[in-house]
Amino acid sequence: MKVWKSVASAVLVSVLLAGCGSNAGTDNGQEESASGSTVSLKVFVAQPRLKEHYDKYIEQFKAKEKAEKNIEVNVQLEMPPADNAPQILKTRLASNDAPDVFALHAVNEIPPFSKAGYLEDLSGQPFVDKLLDSVKPSITDAEGKIVAIPLETVSWGYLYNKDIFEEQGLEVPTTLTEMKAVVEKLKAANITPFELSYKEAWIPQLFLPLTVGALTQSEHKDFVEKMNQDQGSFSDMKALFDIFDLVNANGTDKALEVGGDDGSAAFASGSAAMWIQGPWFAETILKSNPDLNFGVAPMPINDNPDDTKINLSTSTSLAVSSSSKNKEVALDFVNYILDDKDSSAFFEALKFNPIAKIHDFKSFPWVDDAQKYVSEGKAYEDPSLPQAVKDESGKALQGYYSGQLNQQQVIDALDKAWKSYNKVNK
Repeated sequence: MKVWKSVASAVLVSVLLAGCGSNAGTDNGQEESASGSTVSLKVFVAQPRLKEHYDKYIEQFKAKEKAEKNIEVNVQLEMPPADNAPQILKTRLASNDAPDVFALHAVNEIPPFSKAGYLEDLSGQPFVDKLLDSVKPSITDAEGKIVAIPLETVSWGYLYNKDIFEEQGLEVPTTLTEMKAVVEKLKAANITPFELSYKEAWIPQLFLPLTVGALTQSEHKDFVEKMNQDQGSFSDMKALFDIFDLVNANGTDKALEVGGDDGSAAFASGSAAMWIQGPWFAETILKSNPDLNFGVAPMPINDNPDDTKINLSTSTSLAVSSSSKNKEVALDFVNYILDDKDSSAFFEALKFNPIAKIHDFKSFPWVDDAQKYVSEGKAYEDPSLPQAVKDESGKALQGYYSGQLNQQQVIDALDKAWKSYNKVNK
C-alpha cells in the first residue's frame, strides 16, 4: 500500500544483488562480452521489510533475461526507509540520477511526476492487457497514458484482532460513539484498545486520508478542489482530531519510540485490540504470528454511519524513468512483474491483492472483510492529496501527539504546505 513520508536526509540502503565483479563499461551501464551483453539496472523500492521476496524475484528475472535474451543483468536494489524515500527520489530525479525503475504512490505522485516528464509511457506494454480494469485509472496520467504498473491495491481503515473482539462480545463500530463504547469495554477488560507506533511520520499521517477521504464524501465534497484553489482550510477537517485524540488517549505507551516493524510485532502478539494501519503490513504481522486472526474495518469519524467507509487505494506502483539508458531491460523488468508463470507466487508471498487477470491465488481473509464494505457501497477512493501535505501532516501530528503543537498550529501547517504546493504546481 504502501507509500507517505517526511522530508529527511538518509543513507540509502543499497543491496547489490549481482555477484562481485567490475561494473566498468560504457556510460549507459552496458558492457559487451563474448557471451552477450551485461546491463546494470537500478531499482528503487521503499519496502525494506519485504527485501527477501524482492531478492528472490529479481534473481528469477535475471535468470529469465539470461536464458531468453542472453543479457547478464546486475540489479542494484535500493530500499530506503519509507519516511525518507520521497525526498531521496525527488533529489535523484532533479539531479539527473534517476533509478531505471522506481516505486511511487499512484494516487499522490503520478500526477506531478508525469507532468514533470519523469515517467515513461507504458501504454503499449504487454502487462497492460493483463491488468484488471478497476486498477487502470489509478496508474493513468492526465493525458490518458499508463505510466506505471501497480503493485499494491489496498482496502483499508484499521486492523483489529478478531479473536479479542469475539472474546469480548464486541461488534465492529459504525459510529464514533460506538467506537468510544468499544474502547471502554476493552479497558474494562484490561485490554489496551489501540497500538500506537509514531516513530515513522508516515504512520500518524494515515489519519489524514482516512478523515479527508470520508468527509469529502459527505459535507465537504469540494474540499480538495477548494484547497487546490487556495480557498479552503483544514479547519473544515477538525474531525481529524476527534479520532486522533480518542486513539491516543487509549493506546500503548512510548508511541514515538515505536516504528512500523515493532508495531507489527506488538500487534501480532496481542498487545492491543486495534491498530490504525493498513493490510500492507500483513506479511510482517504474520511473520511474527502466523496464527493471528485479524480483520480490516472502516474508521468511524463521526456519528453518521453513512460516513464510515473503507478507503480504496492503489499505492505502491513501479514506473520506468523516461531518461533510463537501459530502457529495454527496465521494460522487461516491469513486464516481468506480471509474468504469466511467476507473478502469482510473488504477489501472494508479499501478501498483496490480486491486480491482474493472471493472478490465480485466493484472496486473503482481510481482503474479503474489506470487500464486504465495498460491495455495500461503503467505500471511497483515496483522496488525491499532495505528497508535500501528507509529509507535513505526519510531522505535525507527531508534534501534536508530543504536545509541541496545538490543533490550530497543525491546521496552519497543513494549510501552508498546500499553498506552497500550489505555488510550485500551478
